[in-house]
Amino acid sequence: MTTPLPRFAAIVVAAGSGSRFGGPKQWRDLGGKPVIRWSVEALIEAGAEDLVVVVAGDAEAEAQAALGGLSGWRLTLGGSTRAASVQNGLAALKGPTDRPVLIHDAARPLLDRSVIDRVIAALADADGALPALPVADSLRRADGDIVTGEVERGDLWRAQTPQAFRHDKITSAYAAWPADEVATDEATVVQRAGGRVRIVSGDSRLMKLTYPEDFAMAEAYIPRQIRVGQGFDAHRWGPGNAVWLCGVEISHDQTLIGHSDADAGLHALTDAILGAMGDGDIGDHFPPTDPQWKGASSDLFLIHAVERLSARGGRLVNVDVTLICERPKVKPHRQAMRERLAELLALPLDAVSVKATTTEAMGFTGRGEGLAAQALATIELPARS
Repeated sequence: MTTPLPRFAAIVVAAGSGSRFGGPKQWRDLGGKPVIRWSVEALIEAGAEDLVVVVAGDAEAEAQAALGGLSGWRLTLGGSTRAASVQNGLAALKGPTDRPVLIHDAARPLLDRSVIDRVIAALADADGALPALPVADSLRRADGDIVTGEVERGDLWRAQTPQAFRHDKITSAYAAWPADEVATDEATVVQRAGGRVRIVSGDSRLMKLTYPEDFAMAEAYIPRQIRVGQGFDAHRWGPGNAVWLCGVEISHDQTLIGHSDADAGLHALTDAILGAMGDGDIGDHFPPTDPQWKGASSDLFLIHAVERLSARGGRLVNVDVTLICERPKVKPHRQAMRERLAELLALPLDAVSVKATTTEAMGFTGRGEGLAAQALATIELPARS
């Protein structure tokens, strides 16, 4: 059981324009949810009793959309600088002025409860606390691309957020800060005012998203779980001259009967993906009683399942489809089926398997009454705490 933290407030600064990134990154998705939502959720779950999110004047709608469904937070508008935005956030807080306030950058999404614990605990004998990591790489000075010297790294740290302070201490420190100077962070402000700031152990996952390539690294840090889903479908044979199987049309003396194009392979695979997510089945999303799906291409169903997986920050790992029938012969078309599935699913060909088998003339498939398909799908999803 997690021990409750002392009462604390929090400010999430999200008013930046993302100039080095090419636009505001706090609204972009990471692991299936907006960047800013990661931090706000972490602070709410840790027990923040008053949480102010500071945004630019034209970003209120984005913030409401990104944080929809969460309670325990409020919006306030930022200023022309980060320091001004923080001061606006401090002014918007309500409650005791002697409680801890955590000030956090929205661009550091992977905030862990242990970091929150450490910065708050450090205020027991300090005026401020910041998480930081020691500099591990050797450092060099250079003139252009020519090395001119080295920098001793023994006492150098990489500062992170959230930084913690007593509300009255950080407010008074900002009031004393020279108007013509730019503060790099709140720890600098408190230190200039004579405060004692303690460093606590940071977290390598608490990286700041600055450039587009940083998102790939952050995605790799998100814990993931492997899930497997299974699907099954069957359709009866009827009059016709072609059949759709795994997205490929095959000439045949019969066709499969169904509300859509009756592609049993795609139906089974759609159910496998939805099942792995715990997201119902194909009938829930595309009811056979709905006339809009009459004769529809089953590609639509499969793409829908993949899009829902992507929206949750997940991805397909591999798929395996088995077609069960006496006729038509699947082997001549198997490669085309694999290629079509790989295209629809955006998977490499070696992650797609299509097989066929018979039931040795037994059962409804053996008697030629219908065709069946079963499928397995392996997915990755962000692990939920």
